Amino acid sequence: MIGILIISHERLGESFTHCVTHILGEKPQQLIYQAVSIEDEPDKVVTQGKELIKKLDQGHGVLVMTDIFGATPCNIASQLIQPGKVECLAGMNLPMFIRALTYRHESLSVVVEKALAGGKEGIMHISPGY
Repeated sequence: MIGILIISHERLGESFTHCVTHILGEKPQQLIYQAVSIEDEPDKVVTQGKELIKKLDQGHGVLVMTDIFGATPCNIASQLIQPGKVECLAGMNLPMFIRALTYRHESLSVVVEKALAGGKEGIMHISPGY
């Protein structure tokens, strides 16, 4: 199973975790969130992230998901990338997260592909009476 690490601003990762726990009926295994606050030293968070990846990786890889491309959590996450072993997606939304969890028994590359598709397909303009 692919491990998932969320690195996000403040308690956003915790909120995403609560949402999927509600939707799926239980907290998914091999899922950890790491909050980043303005007080955190990025180098220390990178070190913590590396330890969390060791904890999450069962030999199939880890997907790191983060909120805003270019922001501090994303910059931290980008330092954890190990192509083919630790991949990273930014712009996290709930459909992307659900898709990643749904396909995490596949290869890491498939999980990345499916999560990206879920994130894009989950964004829609809703018109009256949809």
